[in-house]
Amino acid sequence: MKVLFIGGTGNISSACARLAVERGIDLCLFNRGLSARSAFHGAENIRGDIRDLARARETLRSRVFDVVVDWVAYEPADIEADIELFRGRTGQFVFISSAAAYQKPPSHHVMTESTPLGNPFWKYASDKIACERRLLEAFEDTGFPVTIVRPSLTYGETWIPCAVGGHDYTVVSRMLRGKKVIVHGDGQSLWTVTHNTDFALGFLGLLGNEAAIGESFHITSDEVLTWDRIYQTIGAAAGTQPDLIHVPSEFISAFDSRMGASLLGDKAYSVIFDNSKIKRFVPDFRATVSFAEGMRRSIAWFDAEPNRKMIDEGRDRLMDRIAESLLSALPRN
Repeated sequence: MKVLFIGGTGNISSACARLAVERGIDLCLFNRGLSARSAFHGAENIRGDIRDLARARETLRSRVFDVVVDWVAYEPADIEADIELFRGRTGQFVFISSAAAYQKPPSHHVMTESTPLGNPFWKYASDKIACERRLLEAFEDTGFPVTIVRPSLTYGETWIPCAVGGHDYTVVSRMLRGKKVIVHGDGQSLWTVTHNTDFALGFLGLLGNEAAIGESFHITSDEVLTWDRIYQTIGAAAGTQPDLIHVPSEFISAFDSRMGASLLGDKAYSVIFDNSKIKRFVPDFRATVSFAEGMRRSIAWFDAEPNRKMIDEGRDRLMDRIAESLLSALPRN
């Protein structure tokens, strides 16, 4: 099977690329070559910008693929270019959407693929919804062979998956320094965090799967945790007990609208993902990496080389300001 990944070097896509190569898939990566992982051993690597349509067409020439996966399409204009470039040149086009596209606030905490889409809080999510709708229109009108995949919060060994504070070492550093660690809301809302190797197992089973054309899927772990437990598990992996402070999402948004959008448009609500559909289409899919195990792997990756422990000083100061502002607003006895 000949597969083209547009992108292929990110947090999720790199795990899928590794598994594809291990399974003997004839994989080609098309990206700008800006990442340290832009060249992938075992795959054909093509340098180029897929958003420069004329040059992309020239670079790919008349090549055809069994499957094309666009990991870096975010806006409807990206999808229009994809449809133009790959119509008649692939047996399956996989669009990487987002579980943030599901209705927010949710009418029910259990998400299935039939849950309505709608997110007025986060432009990233509303753009993904528009992309999905355009692709389904192309499927219905011309048979463009789309499959839609919606990851939720998915991490690998190079990520610390926090809702507030980024995915680098900043939040772990705060834990180790005894500083306040911000948890949105009361810390008791439910969430699912998925290891990228587990995601890859489900994802690879969809490639070349004719029954998946015209369908949408989310692929997540079945482990459900509170946000307090997520941060406590990160702390335990780092050998410390974090000092958590609960901050309303709206309060956080007042300090940082971008961070607020990802909370109010996604992580502020209790969500459980029903994975029945991906398990029907990919019977051997099972998520086996617990969050505790995943965090042990991530902390070990950061510990292996001290220069990996990057701290975003601006975000660190912002979290100080948020915590101090909330504490100063509380009544004193």
